[in-house]
Amino acid sequence: MTALPIGTIAVLGEALIDLVETGDDEPRLARPGGSPYNVAIGLARLGRPTAFVGRLSHDPLGTILRNHAARSGVDLSLSVDANEPTTVALVELVDGLAQYRFGVEGTADFRWTDAELAMLPSDIAAIHFGSLASWTPPGDAAVAGRVAALRAEGHVLVSYDPNVRPHLQPDADAARRQIELALPLVHLAKTSEEDLAYLYPGAGIEIVARSWLERGPELVVVTRGGHGSTAYTIAIDVSRPVRQIDVVDTVGAGDAFTSGLLDSIAGRGLLTPGMLRELDATTLAALLDDAALVAAVTCSRAGANPPRRNELNG
Repeated sequence: MTALPIGTIAVLGEALIDLVETGDDEPRLARPGGSPYNVAIGLARLGRPTAFVGRLSHDPLGTILRNHAARSGVDLSLSVDANEPTTVALVELVDGLAQYRFGVEGTADFRWTDAELAMLPSDIAAIHFGSLASWTPPGDAAVAGRVAALRAEGHVLVSYDPNVRPHLQPDADAARRQIELALPLVHLAKTSEEDLAYLYPGAGIEIVARSWLERGPELVVVTRGGHGSTAYTIAIDVSRPVRQIDVVDTVGAGDAFTSGLLDSIAGRGLLTPGMLRELDATTLAALLDDAALVAAVTCSRAGANPPRRNELNG
């Protein structure tokens, strides 16, 4: 294994194929996807040294995922060659909003073992994890164990997005318990208003966000669709609006936001445990604005197609 560049952000989780229903007589479109995979693509396109830690199948769909990641500059040296098939998600667009159904039985993304994750080095700057691979057995325990070990070492910033899927987590109480077990492992927790409404019905966003802060994270960020986003630390909270754009669809919007957020944190030299809890309101607002811009560009075109740096500066 070659040494990773200084400042590398590792992203751990699933890579899958989205089959997108177009709503007309055309066949479904097959596009690379998966929340952690999308985050890795987004970070690499923004110029951040990024390594994707996934179990990539040898089947033809796995080849599509490998090639797409390579074209975006993602380092795949930490990924595992898997014999199981690639996960497929059915995506339906309703007024541009994406709704998902997944086929996960026996697929590659969820078979992690402790031995496979032992190769994930500790000389990375940060690790982002979450979504299906963080709460789907049998591999979820291995994922949590490796992340816990990195958090305990004290120098790797840990980022987390649970990315709740009610279709796969029909027991909201069980899903909430599992996600709350992950919170002590992380420094940054990013979630959505929709996820919190499912996990904590009737509870206010601020109440839930502050309860999460008490469990371990230094920073909690909640996206609120068309109402923007809010960042919470123990000391303050800051809200920012969305970027006004013509929305084509929202596929990958939350993942693009996460990429933009992590990129902005890295660009300000804040990828160090302990620093996020000290952020002032001006810096928090700038982080949210940067993330919103990346998400807006992604929503302005079809599919999970996050921008490259020159598209933001142009």
